[in-house]
Amino acid sequence: MLNEKLHFYIEGLIAERNPLLMEMESYAKEHHVPIMELAGIETMLQLLRIHRSKKILEVGTAIGYSALRMAGAIKGSHIVTIERDEERIKAAEEFIHRSGNGEQITLIKGDALEVMAEVSRYAPFDVIFIDAAKGQYKKFFEIYADHLTEDGMIITDNVLFKGLVAESEIESKRIRNLVKKIDGFNRWLMDHPYYDSVILPVGDGVAISKRRGERK
Repeated sequence: MLNEKLHFYIEGLIAERNPLLMEMESYAKEHHVPIMELAGIETMLQLLRIHRSKKILEVGTAIGYSALRMAGAIKGSHIVTIERDEERIKAAEEFIHRSGNGEQITLIKGDALEVMAEVSRYAPFDVIFIDAAKGQYKKFFEIYADHLTEDGMIITDNVLFKGLVAESEIESKRIRNLVKKIDGFNRWLMDHPYYDSVILPVGDGVAISKRRGERK
């Protein structure tokens, strides 16, 4: 992971977001809602631009921050995003409504492990962005990979989990178990027979997995 000085240097170079997005960043901090770190999301948005992604599936809406960033960055894009937490859904709906980009975003309410049929109506997707329950990353990947285009890619956030994946001693049993699952996912991903993957040490760790073109 980057040292603190470089981290703040890079974030200091990032252009200020519009007032609504800045409000969302403050809301997320105040209400302890995890949203993608600035360097991480800027990296993802640049990848989407290069890839020319138009149809995007997001697993984990939270308050709609990433969905709105993607909608604003990619002209003509459509984001299908899944969220199960009612309080976060309510906040997301309000922010999306205020943004003026609501026509680009479809919010599916429910558990990502249970709404596959509804999601499939919008498939295939150029990109799948996974940013939900970390202990379920492998399941999310396996369930929705079939909804990806032949040239598609899957982006997964938080795969370095504040650097804890590299620590051998973690006191909290709960955190230790979660780190074990994330590490297991990372190793499974890097050895996947149908994807070329790389982990970028930006934000909280971003994995980029590119489909090779083969179907199972």
